[in-house]
Amino acid sequence: MGKRLITQARGKGSFTYRAFSHKNRGKIEHRKYDDVEKSSSINGRVVDLVHCPGHSAPLAKIKYDNSEEILIAASLGMRVNDTVSSGAKAVMKAGNTLPLRSIPEGTEVYNVESHPGDGGKFARVSGGIAIVVSQMGDKTVVRLPSKKQKEFCADCRATVGLIAGAGRNEKPFMKAGKRYHLMRARNKLYPRTSGVAMNAVDHPFGSGRGRHVGKSKIPPVGAPPGRNVGLIRARRTGRRR
Repeated sequence: MGKRLITQARGKGSFTYRAFSHKNRGKIEHRKYDDVEKSSSINGRVVDLVHCPGHSAPLAKIKYDNSEEILIAASLGMRVNDTVSSGAKAVMKAGNTLPLRSIPEGTEVYNVESHPGDGGKFARVSGGIAIVVSQMGDKTVVRLPSKKQKEFCADCRATVGLIAGAGRNEKPFMKAGKRYHLMRARNKLYPRTSGVAMNAVDHPFGSGRGRHVGKSKIPPVGAPPGRNVGLIRARRTGRRR
């Protein structure tokens, strides 16, 4: 009997497929959505810039005037002891957090909330950038890093500026071990072996007769989850009439 496929083994959660999340420094989020955020603003100070294995961007530790401490993705040019603000009355400045309705069109933002108060869901990777496209009453259109335009509630918050670490992909790894440790910290398997390079007992596409699949890459209808390897089934085939 062959071994489990990667898609099957990952769900078990063995040591090979487990991320070292206990080494992460914390969660990126905006401060709690209270009355101060809705009608006023609060100032904070950048206490420290920290590295987190689970994030591609450097993190900034913010301590607000009410002694509340949070972690945010550091904006480009942010330094220790810089002052940042959060709230509806905050000033338009890189590193400050405001609701989308208060941000002018064409402004670069990141860590955009999906719903008011959820802490931020979009444009959070290093060098990530979203742009406020237009204001339409209670809705704000934002162009995400994927170039897709999405409507958000105008009360959703976002941080002004560009996330630091934009040149991360320009530096070569040089060694396979460096790549391995990076992928391991994010629960990604590396190196990955191609299915056609495996034996027939190890993968549906494997055989000892050369790198040839020998069957359709589209799994059959009703195939179990462990068999669902290959291409996604087409919604329709044939010529459109």
